Amino acid sequence: MPDLTESISVAASPDTLYSLVSDLPRMREWSPECTRVTWSRHSDPTAPPTEPATPTPSSGPLVGARFIGHNRAGAVRWFTFGRVVAAEPGRRFAFSIHFGPIPISLWDYEFTPTEAGCEVTESWTDHRPRVLRALFRPIFGNRTPRNADGIHTTLTRLKSTAEPVARPE
Repeated sequence: MPDLTESISVAASPDTLYSLVSDLPRMREWSPECTRVTWSRHSDPTAPPTEPATPTPSSGPLVGARFIGHNRAGAVRWFTFGRVVAAEPGRRFAFSIHFGPIPISLWDYEFTPTEAGCEVTESWTDHRPRVLRALFRPIFGNRTPRNADGIHTTLTRLKSTAEPVARPE
């Protein structure tokens, strides 16, 4: 069960919203903490052949695709590693965040069609071990209220981007 969830109505199709959210390098346009996202390249020749290729504009992100997220909150900067765990165009996009072997969180976006466009729901689930939460609190603060504000900002900015795209000219 998510620790935080917020929804917003957007006058754009679920497919439009999905294409924006799943284009993770664009996340810096909406998220107040994300400064950059880069898709990871699998250059290890010993990697299993089932490893996904780096997403391309034509294929989009696939389940299993990996990325590095660069973040900032005030003077504190950090990076995380992510993996796409759900990629259902027009319906759901989700990714897990980890730092090395340590699970950090799950970010989940769901797109529900409405008469006026769609409802976008963003959810955050904290997967950090309790000891890590306590250890990082002096550096990163209490993530729950910070992420609640971040989710609200992200959804509001996403709506501002998507609605002009959806308007006919």
